[in-house]
Amino acid sequence: MSKIRSMQKILIKNIKGLVQVGENLPQIRKGKDMQELPILENAFLALEDNEVIAYGSMSEWEGITDWRELEVVDAEGRYVLPAFCDAHTHTVFARTREEEFIDKIHGLGYEEIAAKGGGILNSARRLAEMSEDDLLQLAQIRIDKMIACGTGAIEIKSGYGLSVEAELKMLRVIKRLKENNKIAIKATFLGAHAFPTEYKENHRAYIDLIINEMLPKIAEENLANYIDVFCERNYFSVEEMAEILEAGKKIGLTPKVHVNQFSVLGGVVKAIELGALSVDHLEELGDEDIVALQNSTCMPTILPGCSHFLGIPFGDARRMINANLPVALASDFNPGSTPNYNLFTIWSLACIKMKMTPEEAFNALTINAAFAMDLSATHGRICLGSKSPLILTKEIPSLGYLPYSFGELNVERIFI
Repeated sequence: MSKIRSMQKILIKNIKGLVQVGENLPQIRKGKDMQELPILENAFLALEDNEVIAYGSMSEWEGITDWRELEVVDAEGRYVLPAFCDAHTHTVFARTREEEFIDKIHGLGYEEIAAKGGGILNSARRLAEMSEDDLLQLAQIRIDKMIACGTGAIEIKSGYGLSVEAELKMLRVIKRLKENNKIAIKATFLGAHAFPTEYKENHRAYIDLIINEMLPKIAEENLANYIDVFCERNYFSVEEMAEILEAGKKIGLTPKVHVNQFSVLGGVVKAIELGALSVDHLEELGDEDIVALQNSTCMPTILPGCSHFLGIPFGDARRMINANLPVALASDFNPGSTPNYNLFTIWSLACIKMKMTPEEAFNALTINAAFAMDLSATHGRICLGSKSPLILTKEIPSLGYLPYSFGELNVERIFI
């Protein structure tokens, strides 16, 4: 005889503010509309197996409490938010790189550290030595911490392998993480993260390795959703990026590109031509990039944690918003340039360093970030039928207190 599974039923009542709530919300918010953030005050929210089945003001909640086996959560003085979507991370890696942090304090720049064998190649060496199971265990610990800080969807890149065997190992770890976690996880193939030492003077051979050996195996095992290239001076040229992205598209991978971190090379325009879902970093930005973005559906994604840690310029969010563009924000969590996974910190940096309002930055971390992960239908908002993970805050005076109180974790509970 089959067992009847009981549903988990939760009623959250007396919510101070139910944030990003409503039916038929837009897939993205851009320009002045990024200031819009619907908040229902003195609200309730009803969940069955974490699917939203009802919400409204407390004056309308009669009839919800007749459920049996109902958990009632009193959210007096607290806010309920859709969980953040982190659309750009490097969560699978072997070891941290705090020794390079010390190098930076002593005056070495990101490119100087890379030139002496640090940076991406340092992570690649360490990852090659670690087993898939050990990588999985370390990554799961990090994901658990990310969830505890309010992250409800994660994009994870490869790119610390830089060989056929190691890149596939990373992507297989990400696939297992997808299977083992209740939050949405998207996989990005970033074999073109840097040129391995043995290919430093033979770019053609490494690009052939990516196209002719890595991509066929990725397609065979269905290991990735997206393809990424680090298009930057001393890394991959615009022409090299285009060739790799074209090859990835042939096996069904959508481009999401690292571009304009240190220089404007034309990578944004070319990535948009090739159908990029997002262009990420954008610490540097040219007029032609703005025009190309205005004429596209590509999501510009800024990574302020990287700017903060490396001491490089912050992306010009105000310029983009004033140009009627959308903006997404992400952590860029990685061991070298952004060892931070807490998107509340990113929210604070966006407000403090990039002069985004709390509402603009929250939209950038929810609705717009969900779009950058192909998750608009399920994440980034609270609506009937939504199963987006939810954040219940601690008791706080206002929504603006969350980015204001940088360094303080105001999460009381996560609903997944």
